[in-house]
Amino acid sequence: MPTSRRDFLKTSVLASSLLFVPKFLHALDRQGLQSLADANGRRLVVVQLGGGNDGLNTVVPFRNDLYYKARPTLGLREQSGVLPLEKDLGFNPNMTRLKELYDQGHVAVLNSVGYPNPDRSHFRSMDIWQSGSASDEYLSTGWLGRYLDSSCPTCQVPYNGLEVDDTLSLAMKGDLRKGLALKNPEKFHQITRNRFIAQVSGEKPVGAVSELDYLYKTLAETSSSADYLYQTSKVYKSSVAYPTTEFGRNLQTTAELINSGINTRVFYVSLTGFDTHVRQQEQQGKLLGDLSNGLASFAEDLQKAGNFNDTLVMVFSEFGRRVTQNASNGTDHGTANNVLLLGGGLRQRGILNDAPDLANLLDGDLRHQLDFRSLYATVLHDWLQADDKAILGREFERLKGLV
Repeated sequence: MPTSRRDFLKTSVLASSLLFVPKFLHALDRQGLQSLADANGRRLVVVQLGGGNDGLNTVVPFRNDLYYKARPTLGLREQSGVLPLEKDLGFNPNMTRLKELYDQGHVAVLNSVGYPNPDRSHFRSMDIWQSGSASDEYLSTGWLGRYLDSSCPTCQVPYNGLEVDDTLSLAMKGDLRKGLALKNPEKFHQITRNRFIAQVSGEKPVGAVSELDYLYKTLAETSSSADYLYQTSKVYKSSVAYPTTEFGRNLQTTAELINSGINTRVFYVSLTGFDTHVRQQEQQGKLLGDLSNGLASFAEDLQKAGNFNDTLVMVFSEFGRRVTQNASNGTDHGTANNVLLLGGGLRQRGILNDAPDLANLLDGDLRHQLDFRSLYATVLHDWLQADDKAILGREFERLKGLV
């Protein structure tokens, strides 16, 4: 092997990143296709709200005096446009399109979701949510990555997962298999069509050099994956109007891949900017408008193509905010938060549990009603038809009749 080529494989950023590309996105693997069919073709789309979204100003307890006592200027009032739901709760005024989906029976709200001994660090709490660990447990794999590991251990090509982003989250990393991060199938395909990469991926190593063999194999499989994604993505181009934001574009890419018939089970999309210590109403309102409009366009896109009933969207953030506003018309890091579910296959809809108990706080923060791993267990077992106990490492009580 020429020195220049060896040096290229050692130093190229692309080659380095491709070492972490899984084997599961092979273009023509029939086992993978059969595995997808075995679970009735259902797919999960996880939307991460990075920064710690303020749940109390997302799903607003607009008839609770304690809410306004804690937030004399930041509290949202019904006359300011809060969108009434039920149980004296309402959506943020910027979530009008999501409210329409709620009224159609396509949205469920879970209040006060969290975990015991909560951590207020962005990084640690996000690791806990993404790995599915306890607060005193440190895992190097994610709950969706372990799903990819366990779903088809005997298949050469297991179920696949895509993160529509530049980097791969911990949530999508397993021991054996990992999701694939890409923003745009066409651009990803162009990168792998680089003349030198194409040449290397098409060659076969000579001799029993395992590391080089692995590099060759990874590059070859990645090129095949990129070609499959690009060719498949051309089947469907959306005619739905999405928000002209990065989040809107990423949801559009996700919808186009789903509607093109791509053999992918799990998608992961993020919307960041929710660390609202200062001037929260303007900042959060804009982000929630982007979330609401993006999800509504996404739902419309899938409905038109007949894929909405087989898709479940789960929206979460690493923690909520403190109940009491701070001196800068914002909120500081809190604990439990709401989780939104969206889809045509929901069996339970609306507000699914009690509103946050503002009279029974823990150190000024909400106490969690529901362990987030119970929700994970429900999604894994009842929606994705996977072994939730094996993936999460222990048994959690599942929510009955949710999906």
